Amino acid sequence: MNNNSKLSFILASVLILAGCAKQGIGPLTDLRPTVSVTVSNAIDYRPDPTVSTSKSAGGTIQIVLSIPSGIGRSIKEITKVSAAFNYALVQSSSGAYNAAPIPGNGTTVTFTTSLTEYVAKAAGTVPASNNELAKRFYFIVTLDDGSTIVTMPTRVWVLN
Repeated sequence: MNNNSKLSFILASVLILAGCAKQGIGPLTDLRPTVSVTVSNAIDYRPDPTVSTSKSAGGTIQIVLSIPSGIGRSIKEITKVSAAFNYALVQSSSGAYNAAPIPGNGTTVTFTTSLTEYVAKAAGTVPASNNELAKRFYFIVTLDDGSTIVTMPTRVWVLN
């Protein structure tokens, strides 16, 4: 390889490398919302937040979502809920578990349903005792400034 070929190769390499900028957003990035939403009544993390319900106590399922106080934001509503195996339904225009938004109360908002409603809307069969519901709950939370957050999935442990 002569000197002109080497110089051309080095120049082309420098131009290619200079043209490659690191992308901040892409399919492999882990974007986190600026405001974190937690499940304040979680009994465990499996690895997702897990709440419990009891068949003998009526099967009420309650999930309390909260954001940190003192950040200058409040929860306007849970805009959408889905019961699914993944995030696809909560992010689509169909597949809503709730018919209307659920209003927030400052830094918290509570979603309440029952095993009976879950069976009618999402499962078709009564879940087994001492087991998780097959589908997880996914939420889109809207803050007072109009920003939205897709939360982590929430699992439900069914007791007897």
